[in-house]
Amino acid sequence: MTGFKKHWHSHRVTKCLLGCGFFGSTMFVFVFLIDGITRAGYDPIYHPVSALSLGNRGWIQITNFMITGILTIAFALGMRRSLNPGSGAKWGPLLLGLFGISLVFSGVFVMDPMQGYPPGAPTGVFTEGVSWHHYAHDVFGILVFTSLPITCFVLARRFLKSEGRIGWTLYSIFTGTVMLVLFMFFGTLWENDSQFAGLIQRIMLITGFAWISLVAAFLYRKCKKVYV
Repeated sequence: MTGFKKHWHSHRVTKCLLGCGFFGSTMFVFVFLIDGITRAGYDPIYHPVSALSLGNRGWIQITNFMITGILTIAFALGMRRSLNPGSGAKWGPLLLGLFGISLVFSGVFVMDPMQGYPPGAPTGVFTEGVSWHHYAHDVFGILVFTSLPITCFVLARRFLKSEGRIGWTLYSIFTGTVMLVLFMFFGTLWENDSQFAGLIQRIMLITGFAWISLVAAFLYRKCKKVYV
């Protein structure tokens, strides 16, 4: 009975950790979408999500970054418990954990005001004379937008090699590829101060977080419940 209790509690912990992935990713997208369309002077099509960390309501997106990051780290731990052993059981969770850590620090280190937001900030995008915390934000932003696509590719190999799930394999490859392509596209639009940079970034984020939500739900359902 003692062994069963330990196994049961371990099972419940795993399911709780996996649930963090679905809740965190869904919450992140919901918050930045709603906050973005209700901010005075903020244009979701033009401004990046990180700009929501600025202004009087900046604490909302800062908190969103940090809570989502923590929940993603918890999901990475649950993924490790769920996938072990097998292909991707180590690197998938590690890369997802890096993604979560990068989200946390994207909230800690806030970008500089620019592109006319908050109202009264300098217009356009500038790379010279920015603060140290803006540089730090950029570094962690790069990690955010590269670690998740690589996680997709690692899990695609897992789904193919250990699970034999062609659908999940193709979906993971598609998600990782789309994110990388959109990331490069976003970088070009950002440098040219395009009016559509914010839109492309949002499509990229929604694509990635949708994948996390669905993978979390898949692993949660797959985690079989143990009865007495």
